[in-house]
Amino acid sequence: MTADRKQEAREKFLLGGIVVKAGLSKADRAFLLGSLLELARVAAGSLEHRRLRDIGEEAFKASSLSVEVSRAEEMMEWH
Repeated sequence: MTADRKQEAREKFLLGGIVVKAGLSKADRAFLLGSLLELARVAAGSLEHRRLRDIGEEAFKASSLSVEVSRAEEMMEWH
C-alpha cells in the first residue's frame, strides 16, 4: 500500500469514527451526505461555525474523559 493510499485509508477510518461518536452509524447514507453538504455551506469563522465547533470540542472532551475513567476503573480491578 502506498503512503498516499495509507493516509487516505486513515482519514476515512477517522471520519467513520466521528460518525459513530455522533451516534449516526445507523443513519441513512443519503441523510448523512445531505447533512454534510449543508454543513459545508456554513462559512468558516461564522457564529454558526464556531457554535458547532464548540459542540464538537465538548463531545471530544467528554468522550476522552470517559475513556480515561474506564481505563482507570480497569486498572483498579486488576489490583
